[in-house]
Amino acid sequence: MKRILRYIIAIIFIASGFVKAIDVKGFSFKLEEYFSPDVFNLTFLQNFTLEIAILVVALELILGLMLLLKMKLKCTLISLIALCVFFAFLTFYSAYYNKVTDCGCFGDAIKFTPWQSFWKDITLLFGLIILWFLNKKSDTLNNEKGFLKIPFLGIGILISAFIIYYGIAHEPLIDFRDYKIGTDLNLEKQKIAANPSEYKTSYTLKNSKTGEEKVVGQDDFVNQKEYWEEGTPWQIQKGKEVSVLVKQGYQSSIDKFKLEDENGNDVSDQILHLPKVYLIFSYKPKEISKEDFLKYESYIKANEKAFGITTEKGIFKTIPNLTMDGTAIKTIARSNPFVLVLENGKIVEKKSLEDFLKH
Repeated sequence: MKRILRYIIAIIFIASGFVKAIDVKGFSFKLEEYFSPDVFNLTFLQNFTLEIAILVVALELILGLMLLLKMKLKCTLISLIALCVFFAFLTFYSAYYNKVTDCGCFGDAIKFTPWQSFWKDITLLFGLIILWFLNKKSDTLNNEKGFLKIPFLGIGILISAFIIYYGIAHEPLIDFRDYKIGTDLNLEKQKIAANPSEYKTSYTLKNSKTGEEKVVGQDDFVNQKEYWEEGTPWQIQKGKEVSVLVKQGYQSSIDKFKLEDENGNDVSDQILHLPKVYLIFSYKPKEISKEDFLKYESYIKANEKAFGITTEKGIFKTIPNLTMDGTAIKTIARSNPFVLVLENGKIVEKKSLEDFLKH
């Protein structure tokens, strides 16, 4: 039993670390949310999210591999228990206070709600504690045998390091996002429009005569005149409305693909119906020098129709400048800047701008 349990827990940690290693920048964006003023208010850590993300991913992978290989079992189990306690605290806080809607535990490959992630962490923690006592009972916590396992651990670390480096220097080796190459953005938008999510609102009403308060669903509110007819003592309490999801529609982050021109007009539809267009995105334009921007603009402008897209107006000088929400830009690709090539709204190429200029 303890061997099967050890394999299961080890594989979960390795899988979680592997998915985050592929897209370690995406995981760093998720940490930015946790460190933001609205969540833990640790803004001083927001400048180090990439380094912290690499550290967390490395711990998950190395400790997962060590558990799988049964190396330094006592130290490995203690470290994994501490890691689970840390993650459980993060996910409980974000779930209870509804701060971060997606924990990023398995990147974009598997979406977990904060509560799902919290119970996953608690289950892993419980499994690790059982594993600790099973091995303590059989006196195998201090089993240090297996010198030949070190090369396997070394190979695993090298592969993980390459995957992390590639995702940072270029784009993730495997794209789990909605903006994969081959995706038709027009078709996705049609699916979203054809199958929207449905919500119903509940109102908190207060009787001005008796002081009584009650929560009433929107259907009951509409159907019962006593709540809204002229002269009614029942008054809606502003700020206490609750919207409840009653039907989950088609979900895609492509619903945030909204491009605006200098006048604030939505030009997304026009862009998505161009025969071929090059879009240069930057979610942190201030990190790129003016000379680099001009070099990028002149290269693409000389070859194809192009637009520059950032979070601010007036960044690009020789090609049309559009604006887009920074979080939406980060969802499309991780490089800063990067190029998205569309043909009638279909993604045919997506690369960091540096890689794009090399080909």
